Amino acid sequence: MRRIAVLSLHTSPLVQPGSGDGGGMNVYVRELVSALAQAGGDATVFVRRSDPTPPETVEVEPGVRVVHIQAGQFDLAKEDLPGIVDEFTDQVAEHLISADLEGNGYDGLLANYWLSGVVGHRLKHELELPLTTVFHTLARVKAETGDSEPQRRLDAEAEVIACSDVILANSEEEAHQLVGLYGAVPSRIEVVPPGVDHAFFSPGFQGGARDAVGLGPGPVLLFVGRIQPLKGVDVAIRTLAELGRRDARLVVVGGASGREGPDEERRVRDLVAGLGLSDNVTFVPPQPHHSLSTWYRAADVLVMPSRSESFGLVALEAAACGIPVVAAAVGGLRTLVDHGRTGYLVEGREPGDYAGHVATLLDDAASATEMAAAAAERSWSYTWSATASRLHRICDDLTFRSLVDCS
Repeated sequence: MRRIAVLSLHTSPLVQPGSGDGGGMNVYVRELVSALAQAGGDATVFVRRSDPTPPETVEVEPGVRVVHIQAGQFDLAKEDLPGIVDEFTDQVAEHLISADLEGNGYDGLLANYWLSGVVGHRLKHELELPLTTVFHTLARVKAETGDSEPQRRLDAEAEVIACSDVILANSEEEAHQLVGLYGAVPSRIEVVPPGVDHAFFSPGFQGGARDAVGLGPGPVLLFVGRIQPLKGVDVAIRTLAELGRRDARLVVVGGASGREGPDEERRVRDLVAGLGLSDNVTFVPPQPHHSLSTWYRAADVLVMPSRSESFGLVALEAAACGIPVVAAAVGGLRTLVDHGRTGYLVEGREPGDYAGHVATLLDDAASATEMAAAAAERSWSYTWSATASRLHRICDDLTFRSLVDCS
């Protein structure tokens, strides 16, 4: 299987991560299709047009293109996207059928997130193409941590999981969740972790990095991600307060996300002011992805108090830059962070627990340096070329298997 139709309805790999609906999934899709192309494959990413500016087709690099599908108004919120799934699917089907008639047919579908999974589920049956699905987040996992999702998403995920020919799990933890919470067939699950681009994300001189981003001396805690309740930026702020060091600074890199985003941003800024930390917290707008490496290198520790993470790409990028991570003991972070060796995992959401581990890193420079080196070394287990190679093998195997029939 060499020609893949990649479905990414709700967000484009061309969109800058860190704001709106752009995040780790954008990075995942962009880096994966690039690696697939470099390995001799061909990928077309179908996204919903949310901006009138880009042309219908953008040639990203040889073997990779993004096709913008007009479905609904440009400025639809993610919560409203289920209403345009059928319209999006109809138009993608036209593209795929046209390509087949021209002798450039697709060998399979790769759907990202549950909305694209619904699209892929229908296209699989209409066009008899194998469906590989990666969810990135799961509604029932989010519900366990207090982030409830609509019933339609719960039902849709269950249906897509039941009919996917292959389900890609980012970690063993996610594989267990798919089986335990959704009854997924274990033999259809493949654990294929994302990678990191070590050409950009690698250790470097902290002083130079701080000069580049305008940070002075003193301990720097870093939070990278969208400002939304799920990501726990409020816990990171309270961690700084619990640390009790007036020379320490928290840098928050990212913007508001989703309908709750603007309110959440106002809430966390009010929290900063209420805790008397206005001079110690810096808010930085979303940055071009590869520019994040400078922010990682400028930091002493990455704080990642997410309620749930299927993988936690930010933690991997920080580790590749030699930055210890203090993260929530959830999802893929349990695999990424080797507690006590490359960082620390925190059970629960008590800021004091996060602050205790951060203080350990700041107070013991030798231990922190050893941990940073171990984190960077461990990150070499994750490369996009390895991810693409594994996906190639999985897709090739599908050509010898009968498609799952959920009828």
